Amino acid sequence: MSSPPLALGPRLSARAMVGLLGDWENEAPTYVALAERIRLLVIDGRVPTGTRLPSERNLAQQLGRSRATIVAAYQALRDSGHVESVRGSGSSAILPHLSGRAALPRTVDFARAVPPPIDGLAEVLGRVGARATSALDGPGFDLLGNVALREAIADRYRDRGLPTSPDQILVTMGGQHAIALTARTLLRRADRVLIESPTYPHAYEALRQAGARLSVTPVDTGGWDIDHLVEALGRLRPAMAYLIPDFHNPTGASMRPADRERVVVAAQRAGTVLMIDETTADLDIDRPWHDGPFARHAGGTTGGVVTVGSLSKSVWGGLRLGWIRADRAIVDRLAQARPAGDLGTPQLEQLVGQQVVAALPALLPRRTAQLREHRDVLRKLLHHHLPEWEVPYPDGGLSLWIGLGQPVSSAFALVCQSRGIALSAGPRFTIDGSHERFVRLPFSAVPADLAVGVTALAECWRLLGNRNQRVS
Repeated sequence: MSSPPLALGPRLSARAMVGLLGDWENEAPTYVALAERIRLLVIDGRVPTGTRLPSERNLAQQLGRSRATIVAAYQALRDSGHVESVRGSGSSAILPHLSGRAALPRTVDFARAVPPPIDGLAEVLGRVGARATSALDGPGFDLLGNVALREAIADRYRDRGLPTSPDQILVTMGGQHAIALTARTLLRRADRVLIESPTYPHAYEALRQAGARLSVTPVDTGGWDIDHLVEALGRLRPAMAYLIPDFHNPTGASMRPADRERVVVAAQRAGTVLMIDETTADLDIDRPWHDGPFARHAGGTTGGVVTVGSLSKSVWGGLRLGWIRADRAIVDRLAQARPAGDLGTPQLEQLVGQQVVAALPALLPRRTAQLREHRDVLRKLLHHHLPEWEVPYPDGGLSLWIGLGQPVSSAFALVCQSRGIALSAGPRFTIDGSHERFVRLPFSAVPADLAVGVTALAECWRLLGNRNQRVS
């Protein structure tokens, strides 16, 4: 029995599709190469599930190809379960497991940066034990978060040099929830928002869903072009800027203290709210300098800085607890707007979070040791199996931003996909299809899995090279 079609989503114009496709042609028949590239766009989320694709006629005109070629490509996508067509409504993107078809096999996952539970978490969970019954008191969830957990989070900020009270904290269901709630509460439709390029994909997706018009400022493994960032703030005067200043995802870069101060001053002059994503801030491996929360650089004027934090990266992805730190007036706005999306954070999770936050000083050194081992193992494997790649040395975070030396990131991801390897191509982290020379490789997996994964990547890289040689 076939599943019902997806509800119709937003339509992707033919021009926008061409921009996403990039340099998609290879030695395969044209319709096959086109179908492969669209399939990758759907798999890695650049074309979200439910998106209505351009009509065959419009896409053929934009690409300068025959309509028969586009019809054949769409049919290939229907056959693989990545497109669903309804008479009179056109074709929509869909994932195979949503359409009732078997999903592609996945044997190696380099797409997600998800570390294992932090060593010692089981003991902390055990201490919750009998206290768990206290979660039965009251409604079981609340909009702000329980006072004890907010106090524990505020203590963390105070210990890092930023005076914070519990009423400046709102507890959320993870960092992504915090980003989305902040975006839809503080932004109005068509507000300009400045983001980094590359950046965390789900953040720019949340900003777009809030109606933002996005502009970019560059960052790479060497850091930010601070002059460009400061100039963009002054010229665009965006309503908001979203930044990841500590162990940036995906580049691993960290912003210097003096540069943070320049950004804060520029944002204050422009009237820009800074949404600072610190979900990776605790993932310090061996950064040669230390700094407190970004908002500390705002001095006594913190109203323009909203900080997002989370336990998912530093402790465990299954612990869906995050928070927002902001001035009380902003926290009140967030709490008032929250019921439109959810009714609050469950108390049982908050009881666990309270114990985990209190234990962070003892737990985080274990995460540091684990990430150091994984990073060094992955770099050594890559230098051995793929010496032609540009492998950076990040001093924190969860991944390497690898330079491939040629603009083949999407083509490489397609080869990997065909061999059961999940890999995020560089353009996944941008809004304009750029960064085809890069891929992100997380080092969050255990060393044995990293070894298997790199061996598989090397084989796929050789297959891609052989294919390109045949074409030339």
